[in-house]
Amino acid sequence: MVKIGNIELGDFPLLLAPMEDVSDPPFRAVCKEGGADLMYTEFISSEGLIRDAAKSRQKLDIFEYERPIGIQLFGGDIGNMVESAKIATEVSPDLIDINYGCPVKAVACRGAGAALLQDIPKMVKMTEEIVKCTRLPVTVKTRLGWDDKTKNIVEVAERLQDIGIKALTVHGRTRVQMYKGEADWTLIGDIKNNPRMHIPIFGNGDVDTPQKALHNKNRYGVDGIMIGRASIGYPWIFNEIKNYLANGEIALPPSLTERIRVTKKHLAFSIQWKGNKLGIFEMRRHYASYFKGFPDFKPYRARLVEAMTGEEIFSILKEVEEKYIEVVLA
Repeated sequence: MVKIGNIELGDFPLLLAPMEDVSDPPFRAVCKEGGADLMYTEFISSEGLIRDAAKSRQKLDIFEYERPIGIQLFGGDIGNMVESAKIATEVSPDLIDINYGCPVKAVACRGAGAALLQDIPKMVKMTEEIVKCTRLPVTVKTRLGWDDKTKNIVEVAERLQDIGIKALTVHGRTRVQMYKGEADWTLIGDIKNNPRMHIPIFGNGDVDTPQKALHNKNRYGVDGIMIGRASIGYPWIFNEIKNYLANGEIALPPSLTERIRVTKKHLAFSIQWKGNKLGIFEMRRHYASYFKGFPDFKPYRARLVEAMTGEEIFSILKEVEEKYIEVVLA
């Protein structure tokens, strides 16, 4: 049984990665249904929370059915991170996660996210202060290092564990790599196999099939896997991995009816939570993945992306269902 503090997650939990403009409540709802064992909010700016910015505050919204769920914070100022952790604690998530991995310039160039990989003493101090200020378990998500010359994650993991974090997730790339090339899980395995480590170690990066999940589980010995981009438009991946790990069987892909059902659920919640305009806009990134592999789908995707109302989108989805059912039956 893998545990973060007192949170029980099963024998080999699958985590939904915190992804900006993706891991919102509507997306988390379909991923929870799809088998995610632990989910995180989109990362939240510590400065935004302290300023009481509406967008940052809205990201604190969590629902009982999502549990266990963590709130992920990022920032470059220790005092602000501590204050934001206190604010996040008040909404009673199951844990607080610190983002030391985001590679994008808008974050890293402000001294936050992966930028802390260039100042390990500050990373350790920031983490220690956050651990002290909250009653909740604190976890960390980070990368192998800033670049190939600074892959010091094995030492960093020990130092973070020593000041009280309860779990660590490592993405198998450096900040300089961004999302290019293949994720290297070798050092993730070294962390897990370090006899000094006793907290759960989760691996992240490039797991987009059940076969890769099994390979990484067996080869690197991680306690669980965090899945990000592979879940976008395909929330079924969590249960497909679980099924494969349990019995070695590759599940049949979701049917057209199932894809449409989940797309509708996702869209309806998105509109309800964000309003008509933003809810529809932010769904556009998901359609291609929801219907990946269906022949001649491009014209429908274009119409779905251009549609301005929920009613129009539901109407197009009905067309899609009728067309492809006819194709299958033919």
